Amino acid sequence: MTDTVDTVGMIGLGNMGGRMVRRLVDAGFTVVGHDPVAGRAEAVGAEPAADPAEVARRARVLLLSLPDSHVVEPVVRAVLAVAGEGTTIVDLSTASPASTRTLHDEALARGVRYLDAGISGGAAAAEKGSLTIMAGGDPGALAELGTVLAPIAATVHHMGPSGTGHTAKLLNNFLNAVSLAASAEVMVAGRKAGLDLPQLLEVINSSSGVNFATTNRFPAIVRGDYLEGGLTSRLMTKDVALYVDLAGRLGVPTLNAAGPLASFGLAENLGYGDLISNRVVDALGDVAGGVRVHDQEG
Repeated sequence: MTDTVDTVGMIGLGNMGGRMVRRLVDAGFTVVGHDPVAGRAEAVGAEPAADPAEVARRARVLLLSLPDSHVVEPVVRAVLAVAGEGTTIVDLSTASPASTRTLHDEALARGVRYLDAGISGGAAAAEKGSLTIMAGGDPGALAELGTVLAPIAATVHHMGPSGTGHTAKLLNNFLNAVSLAASAEVMVAGRKAGLDLPQLLEVINSSSGVNFATTNRFPAIVRGDYLEGGLTSRLMTKDVALYVDLAGRLGVPTLNAAGPLASFGLAENLGYGDLISNRVVDALGDVAGGVRVHDQEG
């Protein structure tokens, strides 16, 4: 596809998809959007579409921002039923690489290009247009999308053939889950031990325990700001389960998966499942006797 892209489709307008749409609209693109929640398209500046098929009829570049492969598969097949040859689908979801490769082959048979493009950086990066994209599939198709991806991503990495983008995303998300769950546990323990948590974070962040959660999440959380709007505990559990499935297919032992699965599963069971995954610290605090890592008034 060599034509200039001025209309982009987006299917899935939640925490991430909606923010990406705003970036695209601000950059001058017309965005045709669909989401099962009524009014989301208009709220982010997109032209509403009744269903995924309508998005495919109105745009030749389609972006997907959906929860998992169980949702992605029927959406993509509805799109493929009507998409014109030369359409490009970019799946920004966190999905099963095995499912992704199947959809890629189905799309290819219909003359449609399918890229798996895992994103990282969370809601804050989506808001600023500074996401990292890790993409699998046709490198030529990816290169042609430079102007579409520029408003939403600071860096784009081509990882290899179909499925490699989603593979890289699962590996990254697993590390994210481990570090967040472990750091939450340490913060609860630090609070119960009577330590000054901002000072503890200064120590950790200049020591060998430093990680993304201690540098980017907990300095805000200990002030009472959970950075709402990002990946939920329910989706984090799903991502770790996808990693476990991937590791099993690769024949790699998953000795470190039990911790985050237990932590974010606990958060779900205690009612935090649809809140940002940072709330796992409250779930751990609940079972530690009602501990909160931030000072509470009253």
